[in-house]
Amino acid sequence: MTYQELFYYIGLFAGSFTLTYLLVPKISLVMNAKKILDDPNDRSSHKKAVPNLGGIAFYIVLMLSFFFVDKQDQYNTIITILPGITILFILGLKDDLVALSPKTKLGGQFLAALFLVSQAQFKIYNFHGFLGVHEVPEIIAIIVSVFLVLAIINAFNLIDGIDGLASIVALIIFGSFAAAFFYVGNAFLGSICFVMWGSLIAFLRYNLSTEKKIFMGDTGSMMLGFVIAIMSIRFIDLMNYDTSSLILRKYNVPYILLSILIVPFFDTLRVFVIRLMNKRGPFSPDRNHIHHLLIDFRAMSHVRASIWIGLCNVLIILLFTYFATFFNQWFMFLGTSVLCVAAVVYFFLINKNREAMRVKVKMRKKS
Repeated sequence: MTYQELFYYIGLFAGSFTLTYLLVPKISLVMNAKKILDDPNDRSSHKKAVPNLGGIAFYIVLMLSFFFVDKQDQYNTIITILPGITILFILGLKDDLVALSPKTKLGGQFLAALFLVSQAQFKIYNFHGFLGVHEVPEIIAIIVSVFLVLAIINAFNLIDGIDGLASIVALIIFGSFAAAFFYVGNAFLGSICFVMWGSLIAFLRYNLSTEKKIFMGDTGSMMLGFVIAIMSIRFIDLMNYDTSSLILRKYNVPYILLSILIVPFFDTLRVFVIRLMNKRGPFSPDRNHIHHLLIDFRAMSHVRASIWIGLCNVLIILLFTYFATFFNQWFMFLGTSVLCVAAVVYFFLINKNREAMRVKVKMRKKS
């Protein structure tokens, strides 16, 4: 990397940081003046009404950044992703102002995903032997790609439940993608990662504040999820690179992607299973998320719980990357299964103990 390129990336980061830092207070000011706030309820972790349209800043910064990274966009990626990002921005904005039904949100997300996978570069055609799968027909590629986009958007949307968590996890995800894309020479997506880093760090300043607190809302979390989905599909494309250009075995690339997205994926899958076992809808709200368990049972603060989850995410990424370099995919499959089972047992025990504590509290109140 030349000094000119280094200054360019520092400029992208500094510009997105500064713009977000200036925009967020203005958004909060307007929302407080118009009384457009997120009121606390029995599931909320905040005690007073808080502005929740911080995601507007993400959209504005990302749109403006396209002007500065356009020269690196060799495959017209910007034109491909613009419709989907805009659809999700409008959808999230309306949901933050007037709550939408899960079906309406899913329909909008599906439309955004279709716009994205209409281009060949965002279809997953070849798995290069992952779990014995190689090339797949186009219809299968479309179904798999759309499903992945929807899964990532909703998984990321659902972890946005406490201060700092979604931003910290997103910083880790974009940092991992930046390292991978710069390694293989994809400067455009690497640049977008720098833009998102600057914007997220500036947003964290207010999200973790006590006096100037603001949430990103569905406007921000769904848009972030969509950008992460874009990066994820292109990350899977690393399997198409020559093996000599990768430090790991190409059929292990999906396992690395899983490690990067492990927090939103594992938490969402776990919560969905619990809700279905309790004969409830998978999107029905509750306090069974991992971050809720850490706050309710371990008595962690929002910041501490978010940092703890983030550190676990980093550790898992490092472990998976190390093992993916030296071991075959079946060892990776076994290791992933063991890790997931251990995590399920751990959080099951936490949840069980939490229920026991609730019973004791109720008995004390009655006596």
